[in-house]
Amino acid sequence: MRAGVYLAHPRPGSFNHALFEVVVDELRGRGWHVAAHDLYAEGFGPLLSAEETGTVESAADARDPQVALHRAEVAALDALVFIHPNWWGMPPAVLTGWVQRILVPGVAYKLGTAEGEPAGLLRAGRALVLNTSDTPAAREADEFGDPLEQVWSACVLPYVGVDDVRRTVFRTVADSSDAQRSAWLDQARRQAAALSPSSSSTES
Repeated sequence: MRAGVYLAHPRPGSFNHALFEVVVDELRGRGWHVAAHDLYAEGFGPLLSAEETGTVESAADARDPQVALHRAEVAALDALVFIHPNWWGMPPAVLTGWVQRILVPGVAYKLGTAEGEPAGLLRAGRALVLNTSDTPAAREADEFGDPLEQVWSACVLPYVGVDDVRRTVFRTVADSSDAQRSAWLDQARRQAAALSPSSSSTES
């Protein structure tokens, strides 16, 4: 089994980095082959070029070797994990750019016409999204409507064929205690374990 774990946070030592480490450790401990990517540390280039803006025709071979590597890799994965903070109701720009440059037609989906229904091409049947936030849950729901839920569970992942999307928000991080963070890391580890097909865990 192959998993891709993608971290989008610019500050080393952040709680997002701690989540990334426990998820990668848990998956590898269960025998997964893990492609672990700290997108900021790797310097992933998020800017979409003009030639990459097509939505119907299959994307041309990437000139950027980093983009080519990620496209080939994501097509072979069995599970995806995304770890990032909620910034203005959006993922960080580096991850948004990764989605736009990697999940392209011919790699992640195919579309007959611009107004047609997409057919997802990814073999990954499940995904785990771990978000951090400093906005209380009630305010997030009442004022903002949880836009990241729409991004991942409605817009991006079903479009490319990922039907089983699991998402957890850890909040509020800025004022959390060491004990609370430790408990959250244990929860993230259990959720990573639940990605394995043989796992009986239903943690979400």
